[in-house]
Amino acid sequence: MKGFIAPGFEAVADAFANAPRGGSALTVLHNGTPVLDVHEGWRDAAHTSPWDPQTLVNIYSVGKPVMAAAVLLLEQRGQLSLQAPTATYWPSFKAQASVRDLLSHLAALPAFPQPRPVEAWSDWDLLCADLAAATPEWEPGTVAAEHALTYGHLLGELVRRVDGRPPAQFVAEEIATPLDLDLAFALDDERISRCAELEFDSPDWPAQMLGQPGSVHARAVSNPPGARDLAVINSPLWRAAAIPAVNIHATSMAIARFYAAVMDGRLPALAIPQHTGTDLFIEQEVTWGLGVQIEPDGTWGQGGLGGNAGWADPSRNLAIAYVTRHLGDFTAIDRIESALHQAVPTAKETTN
Repeated sequence: MKGFIAPGFEAVADAFANAPRGGSALTVLHNGTPVLDVHEGWRDAAHTSPWDPQTLVNIYSVGKPVMAAAVLLLEQRGQLSLQAPTATYWPSFKAQASVRDLLSHLAALPAFPQPRPVEAWSDWDLLCADLAAATPEWEPGTVAAEHALTYGHLLGELVRRVDGRPPAQFVAEEIATPLDLDLAFALDDERISRCAELEFDSPDWPAQMLGQPGSVHARAVSNPPGARDLAVINSPLWRAAAIPAVNIHATSMAIARFYAAVMDGRLPALAIPQHTGTDLFIEQEVTWGLGVQIEPDGTWGQGGLGGNAGWADPSRNLAIAYVTRHLGDFTAIDRIESALHQAVPTAKETTN
């Protein structure tokens, strides 16, 4: 393990070090200031390139709130309304779903409707046209189902229609560059050269994560194919494509700083409850905000496939991000969070 550990956060660093993944990083900001920024392992499966602070890793759904923030910036500037039908800005969009529905996983379009080959990930217009023509799977606004692969295209095309810039460019120019966040999708060659190579915890891990055949979960993650295929997700095709629901590549520092920017108001608020109920993709009760899950303890954020996570803990003034190239479970997150609660008690805990 290498990096920076502020006094008082040694136990948090130990929780990270005691759950090595052969390539991972953890950043914790307290009141916007780094108190922990550590990494371990390797960038590649062959263990020839050590992980360093500039390593980028595919964080899957942890990137979804970034796209939500992009849409909310347009709303903040008066360029769109969350209550308006999506078709107001995207005329060919057939579903009677509002912008708010898109943001809150309520659009009833959890899966791409037309079977497409893996190469379709490089065809933004094709996949967006498929979504525009799709019939919702149920009445929009009534039932939540995380839009695992479709979320980024729905929000990204909305951004493009309203602003004119492709979503990767908008995120770069309006979020990443102003806030100095090392995150992006549709990567250029320089960023591709810094990417970590993903691995699975076990050979059958993708099958374990698929869900029951025919379920919303299984259908949502299966088309186009490749989102859980190492040959695809480690390829230039995937890294250079715009798939903002699941292929934003970032450092842990970038994600932690993103959450800090939301908490201090430099980016629009995300943790505004929109819907509570059983999410048909996650298959448990969830409270969705605007692109983030809100937990009963007041923390909020978004996990990503394989154990990645970014979240805010307002009661402790913490912004946290954990990223890994070795896709498995969330055991490391649980240990880290427990240690953080000991390191930074809330005001209520301090007075008790």
